[in-house]
Amino acid sequence: MNLAAFESSSHHLSVALSCSGELRQRSAYTVNGGSTQLLPWLQELLAEADIALSALDAIAFGAGPGAFTGLRLACGLAQGLAVGLDLPVLGVCGLEAVALAAGPGLVAVAIDARMGEVYHARYTVHGDEVETLTAPACDAPTQLLSLPPGQGWTACGDALLAYPELWRDAALRRGKLFPTAAAIARLAAPRLGRGEGVDAAQAAPLYVRDSVALTTAERVARGGLR
Repeated sequence: MNLAAFESSSHHLSVALSCSGELRQRSAYTVNGGSTQLLPWLQELLAEADIALSALDAIAFGAGPGAFTGLRLACGLAQGLAVGLDLPVLGVCGLEAVALAAGPGLVAVAIDARMGEVYHARYTVHGDEVETLTAPACDAPTQLLSLPPGQGWTACGDALLAYPELWRDAALRRGKLFPTAAAIARLAAPRLGRGEGVDAAQAAPLYVRDSVALTTAERVARGGLR
């Protein structure tokens, strides 16, 4: 299967190409902008693999959660290419991508959601398969339950840098992980092989947080920071 993947839920933008089992990626940290780099990166990867755009079998994207504008960017690029090439699309949760990079085993993921909150979820990682134990949610760090002791949890995600008190009981803590297009592609490939791709019109970001316009009083009431 030839699969392209986009990830732009954070400042770490990336594009990946999985071609006959070989995975390539382009990535960069961008404080502002960077959206114009994604399609040229894909063209570079296609040239390296010596295949045409029309040889793609599917498009995957990091569905989120994360920065709303970034989520819409990856989803929109995936939809645009899929419509033009008549291909299936698959959105992959970015928290799963972080868990995949940190696994195998039990993995707790926390991504900084700003406004005194974190996106979080818990998984079991087996090879390139990630099983959800607790669904993605957005909460104040003070509301996150401790990890069950003695089970060998790995805690990861950039929220561990912003909130170092999180999950101190984890056996291993990796704070600098973020979603990548390569991880999105690894997760998407077996799912697309099982026919889980959808029509481009059905693709949508996974926002998790309903609004970024909470008042200070609302954030404090939820346990967030002022």
